[in-house]
Amino acid sequence: MPDVVFPLDSTRSFTDQQIVGHNRWHPDIPAQVHVKPGDTFRLHCREWFDGAIVNDDSADDVRDAPLTTVHRLSGPIAVEGAEPGDLLIVDILDLGPIPQEMGPLAGQGWGYTGIFARANGGGFLTDRFPDAYKVIWDFHGHTATSRHVPHVAFTGIAHPGLMGTAPSAQLLERWNRREAALIATDPDRVPPLALPPEPDEAILATLEGDEFDRVAGEAARTAPPRENGGNQDIKNLTAGSRVFYPVFVDGANLSAGDLHFSQGDGEITFCGAIEMGGYLDLHVDLIKGGMETYGVAEHAIFMPGRTAPQYSEWLAFAGTSVTLDDEQRYLDPYLSYQRACLHAIDYLATFGYTPEQAYMILGAAPIEGRLSGVVDIPNACATVYLPTAIFDFPVTPSADGPHQIDPGTGVPRSSV
Repeated sequence: MPDVVFPLDSTRSFTDQQIVGHNRWHPDIPAQVHVKPGDTFRLHCREWFDGAIVNDDSADDVRDAPLTTVHRLSGPIAVEGAEPGDLLIVDILDLGPIPQEMGPLAGQGWGYTGIFARANGGGFLTDRFPDAYKVIWDFHGHTATSRHVPHVAFTGIAHPGLMGTAPSAQLLERWNRREAALIATDPDRVPPLALPPEPDEAILATLEGDEFDRVAGEAARTAPPRENGGNQDIKNLTAGSRVFYPVFVDGANLSAGDLHFSQGDGEITFCGAIEMGGYLDLHVDLIKGGMETYGVAEHAIFMPGRTAPQYSEWLAFAGTSVTLDDEQRYLDPYLSYQRACLHAIDYLATFGYTPEQAYMILGAAPIEGRLSGVVDIPNACATVYLPTAIFDFPVTPSADGPHQIDPGTGVPRSSV
C-alpha cells in the first residue's frame, strides 16, 4: 500500500482531523502535503457532505443538505518543482470505498444517490422532479444493489468526481467576474444560475484570522468544473486513468475528493452518482513547459482507464431539441439530453418503477450518454444507452408487454 500522505479518521468530522483540507478554490490556500515528481501516495477522502447523509429511508437529509459546505477536498498537495505553464501528470492507480485504516464508519460498504429539491440546488430534470428523494446502495465487491430500487444490480465504475489544481489569482478573478455577470441576468432564480463566493462554512486548511477572512470572501465554490479541472464528474476516470492538469501556481497544489462508486454519464440528478468516502492512490510527474508545448491554454487532457464495466447489450433512447411544451429550440444538445433521459424514465415506469426510481437508475448505473447529432437543423440529437444486463428481468419491448415488478420503495418523497 502506498504511504498515506493525507490520512482521515472516519469517526471524526473533516475539520477535526490531523490534516485539514479545504472546500473552496483559491491560490493562497496553503499546501498541506508536499510530494516530489515520481512519487506514489494515498489520500483518504470524505464523502462530499462529511456524513450529513445517513443510511435510512427518509429523504429529509437530502432535502436539507448543506450545499455551502461542499466539497471536502483532500489537499492542497504541492508537487516539488511544479511551475505555472507546466503540465502535472496524475495517474489514478487505485481507489475504492473506505479502507480499514480510516477507522469504522457508519457508511462503510454503502453509498447514496439523491435528487436535490429545487429550493436547494435542483438538478438536471428539476422541472419534472422538484422534490428531494434518496436511494441507498449497498456494495458487494464491485457490485451495487439497493433496497430502494429492486431488481437492479450493476458493476460500479469507481472514480474521483473532483480533482484539480489551484487557480492563479488572475484565473480566480476571471471565474468570479464571469459568474457574477451570469447571476446578474436573473439574480432571484431558483435554483441560482451560479454560486458566488460564500464565506460562511468555508474551510481553508490552516488559514486563520484576517487572511482567512480575505480568502473566504474571494474563494470560488467547488461545485462547477472549470479550467483547473475541478468537479468534472467524468465517470471513466477510473483506476488506470492518466490526467494532464495545467499548472497555474507554484507547486500546482493538487486536490481531490467527491469519490463515486458508480455514475451514469452526466450525473443527472446532481447528487446523481453513488457518493462514498474512500481512498485514492495517485502517482504524479511533470512535463516542464507542457502547456505551451502541447497547446494546453487551459483545461485538462485525459487518458481514461480500461476498467469500465463490460456491458455488451444496450437499450438506447433518443431526444431532440424540443421542449415538453412542444417549443422548437435550435440545436440545443442540453435540452436533447434532457429529453432522452425523460424518454428512458417514462419507459422504465411502464415496468412498475416510480419515476424517481427510474431517475436514480440513470444517475447511478453506468449508462452511456452521447451527443449523436449536431448538424441537422433545428434538432440536435442526444442519446442515452442503458445496459440491459443490470436488470434481473427482460426490459426490451416485446409483444407480451412490459414485465411488471413491485417497486418496493421505502423512501417517501420529501415535501419542500
